[in-house]
Amino acid sequence: MTKTELKKRTRARESSNAIERLYITMRHLLNRGFYKPFGVSGNTLKQGLLTLRPEIYGDIASEKTELNGLKYVMDRLPKGIEECRVIYMTDDEGYRTSQFKPIIPPKRRRHCYRIDQDQMNVELTRGRSDVYDILTHLTFLFIESHKIRQKAVIDDQGTPGREWQALEKVVLQNKKLNKAETERVISYLSTLLGRTFEETRKAYEAFKEPGQPHRFFQLIYWLGKLAINEAYLGQKRAVKFSPRLRESLGHHVYGEIWALNIKKSLDERGLLQRPIHIISSNMHSVLNVLFAQKALNVDKSEMALYKDLSKDEHQKMRQKVTQLAQKNGMIYLKDHSGANIDVQIFDTAKFEPNILPPSVYKLENTKKPVLIVMDYAFGEQAFEVMDELLKPYEENGQKEHLDVQSISVMGKAGILSGNKGDIMIPKVHMFEGTADNYPIDNQLTAQDFEAENLMVYEGTMVTVLGTSLQNKDILSFFKNSTWQAIGLEMEGAHYQKAIQSASKIRGNIRADVRVRYAYYASDNPLQSGSTLASGPLGVKGVKPTYIITKKILNQILNN
Repeated sequence: MTKTELKKRTRARESSNAIERLYITMRHLLNRGFYKPFGVSGNTLKQGLLTLRPEIYGDIASEKTELNGLKYVMDRLPKGIEECRVIYMTDDEGYRTSQFKPIIPPKRRRHCYRIDQDQMNVELTRGRSDVYDILTHLTFLFIESHKIRQKAVIDDQGTPGREWQALEKVVLQNKKLNKAETERVISYLSTLLGRTFEETRKAYEAFKEPGQPHRFFQLIYWLGKLAINEAYLGQKRAVKFSPRLRESLGHHVYGEIWALNIKKSLDERGLLQRPIHIISSNMHSVLNVLFAQKALNVDKSEMALYKDLSKDEHQKMRQKVTQLAQKNGMIYLKDHSGANIDVQIFDTAKFEPNILPPSVYKLENTKKPVLIVMDYAFGEQAFEVMDELLKPYEENGQKEHLDVQSISVMGKAGILSGNKGDIMIPKVHMFEGTADNYPIDNQLTAQDFEAENLMVYEGTMVTVLGTSLQNKDILSFFKNSTWQAIGLEMEGAHYQKAIQSASKIRGNIRADVRVRYAYYASDNPLQSGSTLASGPLGVKGVKPTYIITKKILNQILNN
């Protein structure tokens, strides 16, 4: 073995050990009920993250502030959390009926509440993966805040430097700035962040919000301010977990309520005895494939139409599609259980004749199937919701099994051998950290996509503990070792574990249930500039999303 190979292997092992330590520490802190980010426990998380150096957090281990990672994290945390020194993690404990206004991050379905100047409450109802996700992001935020603090002061007593004083004056006075004044502050910030003027200006533009053009100035100021207060004034930050949150995790509390609501809706409409096909997807692709062409009746190709529907300014077009779907038997179940997974039920027996587009096979089944389309689960939550959904429906002491004929999972994932927009077809899901593996008889194959002018990869998918904890060394090991992994995601092994136990062991559903898994690449964490932190997939994701959706629907509706 060469020295280079040994170094790579050692680095991958170090990374794997760092992930294990981080998860053990986070579970310990959850059971304990609190920790101080600047204390012993917080430093354990900090050192684990710095050892791991995840790709998504870029320059976390350097003295420069990581700007792309900061944007990625702040899109997933509640606005204003940078101003709070107490973060209180809770279950769904009644705040939704209070006078507190919910704050929902743009890229995470979490209800958060600003209690006062110093405290932010964050509801975590999607299982342990939700806890791990937010703790990792908070640790990154704490690390970056102290980088800012180190450049903001000029001595060991915390005396503020010239640039920091200028930034503080602008933020606290909250006055309007002209272009010259704005660029002057950006120049000060470039010094505080250890970044070039151009890098800082790009970050300033990325953080702009309607009515808050100087959001970036405020964010950097409060991150640095809390770190300064912590280091020199003894105002320690704290992360706490409510007793109810600690008790409820792992007990399927929300998954059970969520699944029961779906089965009740099926029962009320006489659909329990019908053939059922479950699709884990988004809330637009199945809907649009079935009804968009008929609803909009425009002279455009299917893909051009789907791209139009994906744009924010075409809300009225989307409303027309939804209205036609509802006339044809679609039921929309907005989730109120806390699972944060909305559901659409399509009763194909109510489809009008010739409603389906030419690219989808006509229904010929005498016993029309029912489609249950569920929004994305999050990590370990996938086992909880699928396990509960596949259980028999119990009413008045009577059990009724669902005739689940197929389960399809379509989602986005990181790719290891290709580029954004490519497609991955798993033959097996392998669970990171345990080597637990779930071979699957996937009804979708690479051959199904040969005519679509897309790159398709077939092989092992790694179900990771968290996308925010992956680095090049450990991912290269999965790719280049005999695992020959093609990509990574967070739910596949959890879904398959629930499906196998329900079909092969517990007898909750038929043993020959068909499964379909397909993913499109949202990022390549092994390529610089192609990680999740580098920006969204945009229209590149439209084509693979809808091609996968059509393949799934054709297999279902063609029986």
